[in-house]
Formats: sequence, C-alpha cells, structure tokens
Amino acid sequence: MSDIAMTHRVYDAATHVFDPLHAYWESETNRKIVTALLVALFLSSLIAIELNRQALLPDPFREIIGYSHFQAINAAFTLVLLLEVVSLIFVLPCSVSKSVGKQFEILALILLRNSFKELVYLPEPIQIGTDLTPVLRILSDGFGALAIFVILGFYYRQQKHRGELMSGETRYRFVAAKKLVALGLLVVFLGLGLYGGWDFLFETRTFAFFATFYTVLIFSDILLVLVSHRFLPTFHAVLRNSGYAVSTLLLRLSLTAPPYYDAGIGVAAALFALSLTWTYNNFYASGEG
Repeated sequence: MSDIAMTHRVYDAATHVFDPLHAYWESETNRKIVTALLVALFLSSLIAIELNRQALLPDPFREIIGYSHFQAINAAFTLVLLLEVVSLIFVLPCSVSKSVGKQFEILALILLRNSFKELVYLPEPIQIGTDLTPVLRILSDGFGALAIFVILGFYYRQQKHRGELMSGETRYRFVAAKKLVALGLLVVFLGLGLYGGWDFLFETRTFAFFATFYTVLIFSDILLVLVSHRFLPTFHAVLRNSGYAVSTLLLRLSLTAPPYYDAGIGVAAALFALSLTWTYNNFYASGEG
C-alpha cells in the first residue's frame, strides 16, 4: 500500500470516529443529560457539605467534601469547565479562529470560577470582614471575565466567511488532519481526567488539571500551525495562525499567574487576538478562516 493510500485511510478512520462523537456531543439528548448532571452535582454537593458540617459523614469523606457551602458552586463550575474543554476539542477541526474564541470563553469561565472560589474565605451567612483580599480578588477576576466577554464580542464580529482557497479533496484532508489531532487531545483529556480524579480522591490533591491540559494545548497549537502550513503555505496565513498560537500561549500563562496578574494577562491575550484578527481582515482579506 502506498504512503498516499495509507494517509487517506488514516484520514477516513479519523473522520469516521470523530464525526459520530461530535454529533452525539452536540445532540439534544446529550444537552439534557449534561443539564441534569449539573443540577444533580450542585444539589448533592450542598447536601453532602451540610451533612459534613453536622459530622454525619465518615472520616474518609470529611476532608474531601469540605465544610463551606460555597464549595458546591466551585464543584458545579468545575464540571461546566470540563464540559467546555470537551466542546473546545470538538471545535478544533472547524477553524483556528473558532478554536481560539472557544479557548477565551473557557478562560472567562475560569476567571468566574476563581471569583466564586474566593467565597470560601468569607463567613456564612456571607459578610465582609476586615480582610478585603477575597473581595478584591472577586472584583479582579470578575471584571477580567467581563472584559474578555466584551472583547470576544468584537472578536466574533471580525470573523468573516472567506472564499475557498482549497479544492474539495484538499479541504477534506485538511479538516481530517485536524480531526486526528482533536481525537488525540480527547484521549489526553480523558487520561488527565482519570489521573486528576485519582489524585483528588486518594493522593495529594495538588494536580492542576486545567493548567496541565492547557500546556498540552500549546503543543497541539504548534502542531496545527505546522499542519495548516502544509495546506495553506502563504505568509499571511502562517503568521495569522502562529499569532493565534501566541495569544493562546499568553492565555495559558494567565492560568498560573498570581491573583490580579491572571486577569490582566488574560485580557491582554484577548486584545492581542482581536488586534491580529482586525489586521488580518483589513489587509489580508483573501485569507482562509
């Protein structure tokens, strides 16, 4: 079998695996299941925390469950973020610009989750004490998420449908190659999720899932830039895709930055992506989406 025939078989296999998974993930049935899981997780977390506060849970569960009701919000938002990461993986083959936008949506949600995480440092019923640090961090992350939300509005308005630069067969191979990368990321995501769950339940509970997965995404972005260079070798297309990789690199650095700096770096990354898109649209309008 020739190398070309083998490559086509790999692309066909990736498409046949990816497309049904994507269709199920976007289906109405899955959306209903996800909604039920979110509600069930939030309510069960509240009940478990209250039982823990009343010393009605066995010793092994007391440290895991926690004692602040606000931790239930964090648990629900963590599940929302995990679901959004899966959606990001399925968006990767669509276009680079959509993938970048999805990553900034996730960053905005992470900043909001960080805001809610600060609530555990406040008393119940909630009130402001003499230490205003939690409130300042809530304001920083909240306004950071809002700023990214606003920038994304302008960013999506800049997205344009452009003329086809590739034949049908070439486009099929290009999209199939990105689906192959997405399937690899899905396997990594599941592996990291299993390890993170084990670490949370039985180990040190120090594994940073989102920071680790976003580090993996750095390499996947570079891989996608190289793949796109095979199909779109023009200078402006390579620079645009590489620039998006830089913006998402800044995004991932914001995840590990100290409080206040995390929101600032995230907003700067979103502004960089917006500026890159505006420049590309106004000076290289014949490029590929």
